[in-house]
Amino acid sequence: MYPATALAAIAALAPAILAAPAPYPQAAYTSAPASYVEAPVPAPSDVAVTNVSSHGPYTGPPPTTTGALTTTFLAASIAPLPPNPTATTYPSDGMLHDPEPAPYTPAGGLGTNGTEPVYNVKSDFDFESIAVALYQEWIELDLFHWGLAQFSVEDWEAAGLTATDRSLIEFMADQEVGHATLLTNILGAAAPVQCTYNYPVNSVREFIDFNQKLTRFGESGVYGFINHLDSREAAQLLLQSISTEARQQMIFRQFDGLFPMPVWFEAGVPQSWSWTLLAPYISSCPANQTRLAWQNFPALYIENNPNAARINANRTGFGETIGNSSAAPLNETAVPAVDTCLNNTVVGEDCSPAISQNRSDPLSFPGRQVFFSWEEPGKMVGPNNSYVTTTTAGAPAYVAWVSQLNLTYTGLTITGANTGYTFQPNSSVFANDPAVNGTMFVALTSANITLTAFNLSMINPFVVAGPALYQAG
Repeated sequence: MYPATALAAIAALAPAILAAPAPYPQAAYTSAPASYVEAPVPAPSDVAVTNVSSHGPYTGPPPTTTGALTTTFLAASIAPLPPNPTATTYPSDGMLHDPEPAPYTPAGGLGTNGTEPVYNVKSDFDFESIAVALYQEWIELDLFHWGLAQFSVEDWEAAGLTATDRSLIEFMADQEVGHATLLTNILGAAAPVQCTYNYPVNSVREFIDFNQKLTRFGESGVYGFINHLDSREAAQLLLQSISTEARQQMIFRQFDGLFPMPVWFEAGVPQSWSWTLLAPYISSCPANQTRLAWQNFPALYIENNPNAARINANRTGFGETIGNSSAAPLNETAVPAVDTCLNNTVVGEDCSPAISQNRSDPLSFPGRQVFFSWEEPGKMVGPNNSYVTTTTAGAPAYVAWVSQLNLTYTGLTITGANTGYTFQPNSSVFANDPAVNGTMFVALTSANITLTAFNLSMINPFVVAGPALYQAG
């Protein structure tokens, strides 16, 4: 339990954060002296959540404001620099090299000097990063509720999901109330609010598959910026939120009949990547909604994305997804009954909901030919069709594969107007850990610059289209 003094200190930070995370319930001390009374600390209120009254594509008037939020540019792109001169000076020999500021407290660290934490944003980067994360929390809150209401009990049970499973999805929706409350309080009065949404889903199985993809880019989008935040305090709370979302993503993979965690590491992607994937599913937002500064790239489509509803996903044909979007769910009806893995009784061919499933035939493999098509820039997307897809890249020449800790490039063969193909790479993070696995990211680029997990956002000026989610495993 947090002591009452600590809770009072956090509450005193308002309005910088407005409300800290809800405290644990106060316990009753039966053995305390009669004179001792623990002061009650009221739990902060949740943000206002309303039932989204409509779903579907935007059909309203043309937007009066378009494009990303912007100001003066200091340069066309961030110039690469060499490592910090002190980056390799620490001996890393297991010994202490500086006086300890207190017993059992090695020197160093950020936010460790006793300064009282203030859980707010401290830069434009902080606000815009947490704002896109809040857009993600809002759509998940609505999507989980929408799916539960959209399909009948018979539909759920035919997909192998029981009342207990549906209760878990409802609890995940409740978690999103907490996440939205937390990020709203960190951002303050200008925090984005709930919008209306458009989901490319026709069945329970497609709903589950869409969720495991949506939570994938939501989770990875936060990993991509969290360690760059100026507000270390906000980063701490956001970490404790996104750790829950990671569990949600794994649960949806289990519901989808996929192996729950086929990778050793989870990838992080730039904010513009997650916003590019998210924006097409937002139909409209209130007129005074806070706008975002992130880029929307032209959409990239994987024409033969492995269909996880098949016994052998390597037989996936073109267009076996629902809708034309970069994170489109599998199309269940595209699979002939003889090829479906749902409720299959053969070992290695079943993809019914389970704690874990192993397949005799993997969803993908090194050397698999992957076909793409992509859009030109200039399309209106996102809330109220008010954002515009853009690119500063040259001609498409490479496919960037982002998974785990790796960025791998393969050559792109152009086959026609905005169409082409490549071959799935055979790369590894460490021995026995194929880098291309799970639900991962691909994008078309004009250059194959060397980047790593911490500076991946420097790829953005070279992105022609994408990202798209590739169902590698």
